[in-house]
Amino acid sequence: MSVPLPIEAQFAPEPRQAAATALSSRDDSRFTRIGGVMATVRHLALVSDSARVKIGDLVPVAAALQVQVIRDFAPPWRRPATVTAYAKLVDVPVTHWPMIVRDDIPYKAQGIHLDNNGEPFSLVLYSDGWSLTTSHECLEMLADPLGKRVRQGPSVKPGQGDARYLVEVCDPCEADQFAYQVDGVTVSDFYLPAYFDAAARAGTKYSHTGAITEPRQVLKGGYLSWQDVATGRWWQQTHFGAQPSFRDLGVFSRGTNPRRATDGQTEIPDDVMKARQPLVAAGADTAEDNGGADRRERSNYLRARVKEIVAATS
Repeated sequence: MSVPLPIEAQFAPEPRQAAATALSSRDDSRFTRIGGVMATVRHLALVSDSARVKIGDLVPVAAALQVQVIRDFAPPWRRPATVTAYAKLVDVPVTHWPMIVRDDIPYKAQGIHLDNNGEPFSLVLYSDGWSLTTSHECLEMLADPLGKRVRQGPSVKPGQGDARYLVEVCDPCEADQFAYQVDGVTVSDFYLPAYFDAAARAGTKYSHTGAITEPRQVLKGGYLSWQDVATGRWWQQTHFGAQPSFRDLGVFSRGTNPRRATDGQTEIPDDVMKARQPLVAAGADTAEDNGGADRRERSNYLRARVKEIVAATS
C-alpha cells in the first residue's frame, strides 16, 4: 500500500523548476571532507505548524540536532548537514528540507519522512516526545532522502537467503528507552554501517549508544524492513510485543517507493516514541552544566557585558 501523492503535495513546499529540484543539485550546498571523502552538506529546517510549538521551543531542539548530526552522525555515515529553526514555513529557504511539527499527521505514527518531486521533507506529530521523533526523522532523511536506499546482507528470517534492507537508521532502536541526551534535549539512537555486517565481530559497535549489540538486531519497540532477494517479497521483523515477529508485506507493484509502502503498512504502538517519564526540557538544569549554574553564570556575564557596551556607546 503506497501513500497517496496528494498528502505530500499538501504539506511539501512548492516544487522548484526541474533543473533546480534535482536532489543532486549542489548550487546551494557546501562541501566538507569526512574521512578523506568530500561530502555534500545538506540544509534542514525545523519549523512548526502547531500553535503549541513556538520558535522558542524549536531553537534548542534544532541546536541539539545540529550537534548530533555533526558530532555523532556525520562521521560514520558521511552525511553532514545544517539544522536551523524557522518561525514560519514561509520563512524556510527553498534550498532547505523542512521538518514540520504538527498537531496531526495523516499516518498512525509519531513521524514520517517523504519526498515531493525529489524534495525530501518530514512531518512530526507534536507529543511529549516530539524532539525524539524529530531526531529520528532528521537522521533518516539524511541517510536515505528518497526512501530507496538498500544494503544487502543475510536475511534475519530463517530459511531466507540474502536480503535487501531498507536503510532506516533509527527504526530498529527507535523507542525512547534507547534515546540519549544532547544538551538536555532527547534525541534518537541510530545504527551504524556495521549493522549490516554478515556476522558479529568483537569490539564492533552497531549503534551510537551501543544498545544494539549485534548485526540486524531489532530492539523492543523497533522494526526492520527488507526485500527477500530470491522471491522479491517484502518483509518486516517487528518487536512491538513480548517477542519479535515476522510480517509478510507482499510484492510491491513496479515503481512503488519501498519506504512509503512499508510505512503505510506499519502501525507503531502509541507508546513506543512517547516519553515514559517527562523528557528533559531544553534549557533545563543538567549535571553537565552544574545543575544550571554554569549557564546562569554565563547568562549573567553576557547581560553585564551588554550593559557595558551600551553604556560605552551611548
